[in-house]
Formats: sequence, C-alpha cells, structure tokens
Amino acid sequence: MSLFVPKFDESVIVREAAAEVVGGDPTRVRLLADSSATGGALSTVRVTLGEGADGAVPHLHRTSAELFYLLDGAAELLSGDDVVTAERGDLVVVPPGRPHAFAAVPGSTADLLIVITPGVERFEYFRHLQRLRLGEATPGSLLEVQELYDNHFLRSTAWEKRQGNPTDTGPGQTV
Repeated sequence: MSLFVPKFDESVIVREAAAEVVGGDPTRVRLLADSSATGGALSTVRVTLGEGADGAVPHLHRTSAELFYLLDGAAELLSGDDVVTAERGDLVVVPPGRPHAFAAVPGSTADLLIVITPGVERFEYFRHLQRLRLGEATPGSLLEVQELYDNHFLRSTAWEKRQGNPTDTGPGQTV
C-alpha cells in the first residue's frame, strides 16, 4: 500500500453562491473542488436529482474510489452486481475498478455529495456533459475522453434489471 500525500498550501473554501452549476432539471451538478485545487487529494461535486432522475449510467474509475453521501432524499446505487438503496445520511464508497451507477429512487428526489479520491480533473467532464445536453457535442465525443477523465462506460445486467428494461449504457448522463 502506498501513501499519497496531496500538495496544497491553503484551505479550500467554496461558497455555495460562487460554485459553478451545470445542468438543470432534472439533474443539476454543482462543481465544488477539482483535483487541481486540492493538490490531487480529491474532486467533489454536489448532484441534485429530480424525482426518479438518472444520475449516471454504469461506469467505473480505474484509479479512484468514489464516495456518495446522501444529503437528502433516496438514491439507488449500483456497486458491482448489487443495487442498494441509500437514504438521507447514508454513505456508500465504491472502490477503484468496481462498476457503479446512481439514480434517484422512483418517486423520490436525491441530493448527493460525491467525492472522487485521489482526485481527477473532472470539472471539464461535467461541462462536456452540458455541451452534450445542449447539442453542442456528440455522445461519441465523450467516449473519446474516457481515459482523460478515468470514466469508463460499461453494461450492467443488475442495473438493467433494476429499471425493468435494458438501459442506454452510452455516455450522456452525469457522473
């Protein structure tokens, strides 16, 4: 096991009013701190999902763990082949290399704090997703940058069964 010591000198303080927001109803992402601000320690965002809204299709990160903390509401989270329901105050940490996805529980909203550690520069990934939503980029363009953002899309039978039908496992959804 190696020890990673982040290198930054000042505390990172992000005021809610100053945080950039991408997306909109039903999925809004507040960009809080990127890897460059934390010396590589972490990247963090806050994702707010409308009732039953999808957050992210199945994917994995090869080099980072991802932490999901439910600030409010309820979310379904894929972790490997398991789909768990997390509610307000619950924490789920997915290790590197493990497939995962998330969505608000049908009939519920979800407000999640998401932390990736060690950090990866991810703010531009979310801006890219915004360009997809606006028709300014193609889904294929996201596939071209999977390595850059350590965000590798895949299929998940467990996630498809949870929804009761096959899902679109291509890019274009959030985290």
